[in-house]
Amino acid sequence: MAHSGATPTRMVPESRNKVYWALSDSVTLSKRSIKHISRNIDQLLSAVIQPIMFMVLFAFIFGGAIDTGGTSYVNFLTAGILVQTAAFGATTTAVSLKVDLQRGIVDRFRSLPMFSPALLIGHVTADLARNMVSAVIMVAVAFVIGFRPTASLIEWALVIALLLVFTMAFSWLSAVAGLLASSVEAVQWLSFFVIFPLTFASSAYVPTETMPGILRWFAENQPVTHVVNAMRGWMVGTPVGDHAWLAFLWCFGILAVSIPVTTWLFRHGTD
Repeated sequence: MAHSGATPTRMVPESRNKVYWALSDSVTLSKRSIKHISRNIDQLLSAVIQPIMFMVLFAFIFGGAIDTGGTSYVNFLTAGILVQTAAFGATTTAVSLKVDLQRGIVDRFRSLPMFSPALLIGHVTADLARNMVSAVIMVAVAFVIGFRPTASLIEWALVIALLLVFTMAFSWLSAVAGLLASSVEAVQWLSFFVIFPLTFASSAYVPTETMPGILRWFAENQPVTHVVNAMRGWMVGTPVGDHAWLAFLWCFGILAVSIPVTTWLFRHGTD
C-alpha cells in the first residue's frame, strides 16, 4: 500500500498483477486488525472469559433440568455454545468497522490506490482468528466439566471447517450492519436483534421438539440449528441427517449475498 505522497500512486511492476496487490493489501490490513485486537484488553477478556462463563453456567444451571435423551447435557450443549460464541463474536466485525468509519480512517484508505475490500477482509480475518481462540478455550473448559466427544479425525476436521465457514458468514453479515448503522451503539443493538433470536430459538440449548408450534418451525428451519445439529452429530454421534449439507448451504448462501452487498456499500460510502 502507498503511505505518502501528494498524489497516491503505486509503482506496479508489470510482472505483478492485481491479485498480488489484493492479497498484499488484505494481509496488511488483517495484521492491523489483529494487532488492534491483541492490544484491546476488553476484546481479549471477552475472548477468554465469555466462553468459559457460558459453558459453565449453562452446563450447571440447565444440566439437571433438560432431557436430552441418551446424551449428557454437556455433550449436547458444547456444539451449541461453540456456535453461539462464534455468532456473537462475529459481531465484532461490525463494531470495528463502524469505529474505523467514525474515526475517518476509512476515508484515508479510500484515497489510496489499494484493494477496496481489503479493510473488510482484514476485519473479518482478525475476528475469525479471535473466535477460533475462543472456541479452543471453550472446548478445553467443556472437557474439564465432562465433555466426552466420540469424533474421529475426519469428523473433527468437518467440525472445524463448518465453524470457520459459519463464522465467516456471520462476520460478513455483521459487516453489513456496521456499514448501515448510524453509530456503534446502533451496531450493537442491530447485531443483538439479529443474533439473539437465531441462537436462543434454536437447538443450541434444548431439543427443538420441546418448543411450541411456530417457534419450533422457526427453530428447525434456520441456519444456527442446522450448524449446531451437524457439529453435535460429528462430535458426539447424534444423528446428522440432512443438517450437514443444509448447514454448509446456509453458510455459503449468506456469504454469496453478504460479501457483494458489503463490498458495494463500502465502495459507495454509507457514513
